[in-house]
Amino acid sequence: MTRHLVLASGSPARARLLRDAGIETEVIVSGADETIDSGLDPAVATVDLARRKADAVAVGLAGSDPAPLVLGCDSMLFFAGTTHGKPLTADAATAAWQARRGCSGVLWTGHVLVDLADGRHVDAACATTVHFAEVTDAEIAAYVATGEPLEVAGAFTLDGRGAAFIERIEGDHSNVVGLSLPTLRVLLGELDLTIMDLWR
Repeated sequence: MTRHLVLASGSPARARLLRDAGIETEVIVSGADETIDSGLDPAVATVDLARRKADAVAVGLAGSDPAPLVLGCDSMLFFAGTTHGKPLTADAATAAWQARRGCSGVLWTGHVLVDLADGRHVDAACATTVHFAEVTDAEIAAYVATGEPLEVAGAFTLDGRGAAFIERIEGDHSNVVGLSLPTLRVLLGELDLTIMDLWR
């Protein structure tokens, strides 16, 4: 029987990744507090935030029949010794791009998967190195003006306008987009499930 997956995230990119992988998902935004100490280890920080999201949604779905799986994810860019989430303002996004152009950072995504059939939780963090192009001030201003980088971790996307400003990556492409599909497969295995159990 195909298991029902609930994505505890409002990210359109994450939902699209799952759909493109043959997985229908229900989206429930958790409303969980996303504040975190920027000095925390990024693997710890992203998993902690992913757990907050997954747990908040799981509580509301307790007793559902059939019991769904709940997936929480959170991403951050680790650059110059600090973790960077969503910049939220144009000034912050501009400063972020000016600081990292021509440099590289590591995009971390924390994943927490909850099986409401038995209450088990599994988690993992995935890292992908991102090499940023030597973009000009004019390119940065134009990109920030689109609004795209304001609501995404690290102020960039790999599946939108920002892709033109990424020279290359080392690691899992889907991780940078929003969730690592290979990591999801591993977590399902820890719950005695397969990725095929989610295919529509």
